[in-house]
Amino acid sequence: MKHNFKNLNIWKLSIELADETYAITDTYPKSEEFGLKSQLRRCAVSVASNIAEGSSRSSNKDFNRFLEISLGSLYELQTQIIISNHRGYFESSKMENIENKIIELQRIISGFQKNLTH
Repeated sequence: MKHNFKNLNIWKLSIELADETYAITDTYPKSEEFGLKSQLRRCAVSVASNIAEGSSRSSNKDFNRFLEISLGSLYELQTQIIISNHRGYFESSKMENIENKIIELQRIISGFQKNLTH
C-alpha cells in the first residue's frame, strides 16, 4: 500500500525539523563546516528523505524499514544537538526546543509504525 508522503504528518514534521536544523546550524563556526554542521544537516535531511522513499514502497513491511532508518537518524540528530550544546554553539533553550521536537517526532513515527503493521 503506497502512501503519498506529502500528506503524512510525520513527513511534514520532519521537513520543519530539517528547516530548523539548517537555521540553528547557520551560526556554527567555520571550523564546523565539514564537521557537526554538515552531519546535523545530513541527519535532518535523511529523516524526511527516508519517510518519502519508504512511502513509495509497495509493502508496509518495506515502508517500516525506512521508518526505522528515519528513527535512527533522529537519534543521531539528537546526539549531535547535545554535543553542539556542550560545545556552546547555541543556548540551552534552543537545544531544549529542538530536542523536544526530535523526541516528539520519534514518538509520532513509532506510533505510525504500530498502525502500519496492523
